[in-house]
Amino acid sequence: MNEETPVVGADKVHALVQLLRTRSYEEIRQRMYDNPPGSPWWSACKIELDIRNGEQIAAALSATARVLEKSRASTQHFEQLAETLHESTKEVLEMLAGTKEAGRRLEIAVYVTIGITLVQLFNLIFEVFRKR
Repeated sequence: MNEETPVVGADKVHALVQLLRTRSYEEIRQRMYDNPPGSPWWSACKIELDIRNGEQIAAALSATARVLEKSRASTQHFEQLAETLHESTKEVLEMLAGTKEAGRRLEIAVYVTIGITLVQLFNLIFEVFRKR
């Protein structure tokens, strides 16, 4: 009879767990606190709470894994964007360097043009005064 008692107790706890599946957390906790530790009701409540907590942990881990995967994808995308921005910035710097050099050449060309214009103007004035 001693060997049969744990099986009957286990069956009772299993049946109580099945009964608790549809109950709220509050009701399960209250039943657990109303019964002494080790009693079938206390054990069933503990098992049901452990099952629910395990399910919530599994759901949270799954959600965390999905968020982590999205975060990795976003990080890769940002790295690609940063690389593209870096390359574009290098190209702009090269263009600015070329523009700066072209600006220097243009400045020299303007000075030469002004010089030639002044020489031509003085030459014209000289020719006008020479004929008079």
